[in-house]
Amino acid sequence: MQRRRLPQGRTCGIQFIWNLFSIIWGGLELLCDSVKIHNVIVNPQDGEEKLTMKYLLSWVRSNLIKERPEMFMKGDSVRPGVLVLVNDCDWELSGQLDTTLEEKDVIVFISTLHGG
Repeated sequence: MQRRRLPQGRTCGIQFIWNLFSIIWGGLELLCDSVKIHNVIVNPQDGEEKLTMKYLLSWVRSNLIKERPEMFMKGDSVRPGVLVLVNDCDWELSGQLDTTLEEKDVIVFISTLHGG
């Protein structure tokens, strides 16, 4: 799997330690006080050397989501209807919750559900 990087100068995202970026589009930023850019530090879970998507999602729910976390997550994972891309690749192809994040990875959350 070829890893793609976020081009320099992008203005929408969440920056994590190791220069990881997480972009929330499709209305999900409303759950984070409508803030599109977050500069934060996320360390791997105690006793772990690597950061996994499971831990990152838990961290995002505890630290970034300000309201209605049930709109973003169900249990330990994202709700059905939230598309997750890691380096432009559907996370279902990279291990979902077990996906190990590496330096400069790009994580994108896109809501495919729309009100009407």
